Amino acid sequence: MNPEAQVAVSDITDDAVVLDVREDDEWQAGHAPGAVHVPLGDVPSRLADLPETDEPLPVICRSGGRSGRAVAWLSQQGFDVVNVDGGMRAWNAAGKPVRTDDGGDGSVI
Repeated sequence: MNPEAQVAVSDITDDAVVLDVREDDEWQAGHAPGAVHVPLGDVPSRLADLPETDEPLPVICRSGGRSGRAVAWLSQQGFDVVNVDGGMRAWNAAGKPVRTDDGGDGSVI
């Protein structure tokens, strides 16, 4: 997969499995309902924790920078991944759900 591959938030279902590479405090404030949390610095040591999907795996952070780095590295490792254009800020702006671990309404920090 091209390290520059991106997907628009509008092309992702609200409950899609996504890889969230933000830090713990950002995750705890709120995340996509179907997200799997692996902070960017932990990605190399937690490859076994990455979700398996039939489609390219969307990778998300706050605005797209960290997820872009994760996509570039994961692509080099042979993973089929795409960067979510605009990150969680775009997700939230599009009116998509943002949840906390307990299922409540979350926020993007």
